[in-house]
Amino acid sequence: MNSGAPPEPHATEVLAGIRRVLLGALLFGMIGTGIELLLIGHFEDRLQLPPLVLLASGVVVLAWHAVAPTSASVRTLQAAMVLFVVAGGVGIGLHVRGNIEFEREMYPSLEGLELIQKTMTGATPVLAPGSMVLLGVIGLAYAHGHARLRRATAMMEQ
Repeated sequence: MNSGAPPEPHATEVLAGIRRVLLGALLFGMIGTGIELLLIGHFEDRLQLPPLVLLASGVVVLAWHAVAPTSASVRTLQAAMVLFVVAGGVGIGLHVRGNIEFEREMYPSLEGLELIQKTMTGATPVLAPGSMVLLGVIGLAYAHGHARLRRATAMMEQ
């Protein structure tokens, strides 16, 4: 009996669709974040360069993976995404440190909750590097259990 409803998509088709959305979000996020960093001049200090280098490298890795989706391209993508997560965490720490230094220079007697509040709302957006963490997690979610990795593992086990 056919109720007229479309057939349920196969799980692999659903997963493939989710992966495409994740890949698109990752690419869009990397390009948008890179453009934003360039527009705000996030290259004046050597410590500001790693996110730009990682974002550019990430786009290159995604292009490689799109052209040649191999286990090597997936592993390289995973490594890049781990670096994104680490860089985002380091960036948050650097933004906090910079804001604390700035606030203490402006208000030497500032302490406690007031210092924390001023640090969190200071000149440098403390949570902005969290976007690198988010992009890394999106990339890792895309690569998790990727078919190219499963095939490579299966071939090695034979």
